[in-house]
Amino acid sequence: MNGILCLDKPADMTSFRCCAILRRLLGEKKIGHAGTLDPGATGVLPLLVGRGTKALDRLPVHDKSYTATLQFGAVSDTLDIWGEVRQTGAPYPTRAAVEAALPTFRGAIQQVPPMTSALKKDGVRLYDLARQGIDIPREPRAVTIYQLDCLAYDEASGLLTLHCCCSKGTYIRTLCDDLGRLLGCGAVMTSLRRTMAAGFTLEDCLTLEQAEELAAAGQLETALIPLEKALSAYACVTVTAPQATRFCNGGALALERLHNLPQPCTEFVRVYAPDGRFIGLGVPREGELKINCLF
Repeated sequence: MNGILCLDKPADMTSFRCCAILRRLLGEKKIGHAGTLDPGATGVLPLLVGRGTKALDRLPVHDKSYTATLQFGAVSDTLDIWGEVRQTGAPYPTRAAVEAALPTFRGAIQQVPPMTSALKKDGVRLYDLARQGIDIPREPRAVTIYQLDCLAYDEASGLLTLHCCCSKGTYIRTLCDDLGRLLGCGAVMTSLRRTMAAGFTLEDCLTLEQAEELAAAGQLETALIPLEKALSAYACVTVTAPQATRFCNGGALALERLHNLPQPCTEFVRVYAPDGRFIGLGVPREGELKINCLF
């Protein structure tokens, strides 16, 4: 059983727990997720199944999109509503002030990862240190905010809803905290929903309840998305039957014999057998299409 199953992750559940549930429902030991979602967050969680787990480090799309809500006038040790929240007493900003502040965070920016992140320091995850009450200095990291828009803002309650499209490694709760600091009132993230990851959207997702219903009917496998859909940004080539056999047996293919390979081509190439079967990924090197990964 190989492919991708996109789950609309429910709230109050870890990404690891989602993988465990789908392992049971699919009867498949090998399942990995593309991009951790915090327990309180919901939305797109692509699960790579079987040999699809080999593609985790080869996915061409790493950008993500979110809908997030924040509350002005408060701060938190975790930068979100699930931590120890303290009211600042500062007045809420006007909508005009919010709109004027958003451009500061668009484009390439520097962001300090929160202590509640899964990043490691000397082999220990930051959130494990945070649980021990340890706070250590963190170096700012470069991230890119491609789009940041105000979807709704209530000046009376100080609740702001944002749409954000960003690069891998962006922390939305840090973005909320930074925005609150810039506006001088503080802010905590109150909800987070991922709307796109690895090129998949909410339209591609099943809820956990739908997955359980399909599994009970013996039909969950039909919901698997072909692995090559996640790799569709890469060029592709269809080889002959002898070439397919050679490639599957570990042999590189001469580029001059691959007449339908798009040029120029310098990154991964999807390789297909004559019957349309997806074989794996190759990489053009030194006049040959060398094997990167077989699926």
